[in-house]
Amino acid sequence: MKAKLLAAAIFCSLALRLAGAQNSPPEPSQSKSPAASSQEPQPKPEAPVSEKTKEQEEKQERSKRVLGVLPQFGVTNIRDARPLRPSEKFRLFARSAFDPVEFGIVGIQAGISQATNGCPAYGQGAEGYGKRYGAAFADQVSAGLFGNFVYPTLLKQDPRYFRMGEGSFGKRALNGISQVFVAHADRGGRQFNFSAVMGAFTAGGISNAYYPDDDRGVGLTLSRAAIALGYGMAGGVFDEFWPDINKKLFHKKKK
Repeated sequence: MKAKLLAAAIFCSLALRLAGAQNSPPEPSQSKSPAASSQEPQPKPEAPVSEKTKEQEEKQERSKRVLGVLPQFGVTNIRDARPLRPSEKFRLFARSAFDPVEFGIVGIQAGISQATNGCPAYGQGAEGYGKRYGAAFADQVSAGLFGNFVYPTLLKQDPRYFRMGEGSFGKRALNGISQVFVAHADRGGRQFNFSAVMGAFTAGGISNAYYPDDDRGVGLTLSRAAIALGYGMAGGVFDEFWPDINKKLFHKKKK
């Protein structure tokens, strides 16, 4: 858990330093003579984006990865994206939970837990590592199942993160944090994000079935749910600013 929090803090600090440079003043446009402007054809108004175009954009977004590795399937830049069908919400859960990269991330989490002797009742050695791996993987799958599929389908809420993409740093950071508690409804508008909150508490409750006796109980369930929501807020801020970070670090213009 400490390793996850440290990673989230690093990502947030990068966003804070790098996203502030995005609001540079626009370059002044060159003035044109009345004669030249009258001769040039006036640009036609942009045609509205068709539903087919939106679907194509959504398909591309479902394959997004951070640095080409870490899955970022549940993030959209389309503000008025059409609601996901139940089958699409299930695919989002399945792709996110069972992506090959996630198996490696779970393995790292289990290794850190074993190195710090988390859940001592699991013991050490290969057996202890296997138990920690299984517990970490079960945490991830149950959280995704209820937070991205079951509750969003029953309550008709969109489990995706909707990027703001522009505006002040404060507004965008607040957008990243708030979407853990404010969801986009399938019928339009926004409402309390019961899906994310109930998903975190449901996954925390289920974890009592496979964690050792010393790591069970109401207090630990509430603690796990709160930590999961904290990860969600940190992840939202990262999802909001990652394109800015990526552009600053890897797509610098040549002078």
